[in-house]
Amino acid sequence: MGKILARQELKAELDRLKEAGKRIVFTNGCFDILHAGHVTYLQAAKAAGDLLVLALNSDSSIRVIKGEKRPLIPEDQRAQVVAALGCVDYVTVFAEDTPLELIRYLKPDILVKGGDWKEEQLAGGADVKSWGGKVLLIPVVPGISTTNIVEKIRETYFALPPLKTNS
Repeated sequence: MGKILARQELKAELDRLKEAGKRIVFTNGCFDILHAGHVTYLQAAKAAGDLLVLALNSDSSIRVIKGEKRPLIPEDQRAQVVAALGCVDYVTVFAEDTPLELIRYLKPDILVKGGDWKEEQLAGGADVKSWGGKVLLIPVVPGISTTNIVEKIRETYFALPPLKTNS
């Protein structure tokens, strides 16, 4: 079995692992142009439990969040890249606007998100707490983001003015 699983396969695997006493950590995001900030975040998320599940936003959900020009990297390639990280145990792709449905389905023990979020904003945070789990916010690495990388490429190679984006 590989690391990239459909949600039904992932659910069966996680149920088996929970029965064996493993604590499941869940996080989600776009991970478009993987960078050091992502890696630092994912390593910290993994350290919070036994297994790290990364729910990857689909291409269509990223377009809703970040605009029509994103993602830069297609979801199958993004999934392959994050699955190659030693700190990531499983990857699944979700197309919904938020991972709420997936969180309720998988019932992780720990929900992790970046410190640029507030706990009350987190999809599934209250749910995870309702079944005895916890929510963990991990500080972001200042100055490192996909948006900043895109801007640097634009300015360095194309001398273009900054993009007006919602991210």
